Amino acid sequence: MKKIVLFFLSIILITSCTTKKDIVYFQDIKNKQQSQVQYVVPKIQINDILNVNVSALNPEAVAPFNQQLDNLGNQSDANMKLRGYLVSAEGNIVFPIVGKIKLAGTTPEEAEDIIKNILVSKGLLVDPVISVRLLNGKITILGDISKPGTYPYSEQNITLLQALGYASDLSISGIRKDILVIREENGTRTYGHIDMTKTDWFDSPYYYIKQNDVIYVYPNGPKIKSAGYLTNLSTVLSVVASSITLILLITRL
Repeated sequence: MKKIVLFFLSIILITSCTTKKDIVYFQDIKNKQQSQVQYVVPKIQINDILNVNVSALNPEAVAPFNQQLDNLGNQSDANMKLRGYLVSAEGNIVFPIVGKIKLAGTTPEEAEDIIKNILVSKGLLVDPVISVRLLNGKITILGDISKPGTYPYSEQNITLLQALGYASDLSISGIRKDILVIREENGTRTYGHIDMTKTDWFDSPYYYIKQNDVIYVYPNGPKIKSAGYLTNLSTVLSVVASSITLILLITRL
């Protein structure tokens, strides 16, 4: 009987074991290894909200082209978004005096040049300085993550690692070898599968996250099985081992 108990206990230990290869990130990094960082400038998409600021030597001349603050000078994020320029389904913003300007598919720097050229060519301003910034950058992180949810960000570029950091990293039962990134861009949906235990994805299009990306972390097998009643093998074996132990104690009385 004791051999049976020991057998079941050993199986429990084996099935509950998680190896280093399943948990540790970047296992192929070598000491003092270096690689070039390829910066990617995000492009403006439909439903983006843009802040466009126009400045020039004559402040009165640019006043019609800038969003006016409320009486309290409120510049909160919510207030800025309400007063920002929404990129329509056609890819346009409606700019004061000028009208529709197509900006979808351009980088913020390219958008600045487009707006500047229009204002100068129409004789509205002389040598203006244009600043374009995305106001509603956000990502959604779901699955076996510590804090799933939708996270806003204000930087121009964030990496997949930073995005996972916003959500306080993967749970211990999250699968590191297959992180799914769902991306919609220019009317096309793409799917990226990232193995976080390696570094080859550093040079992939998914190293830098783009606005509106969805990141999904798959749960491992034991986590899925634990959702049912006694479907986890470790749980079943634990119950069996406890029953055998109880029987042994009773027989000794």
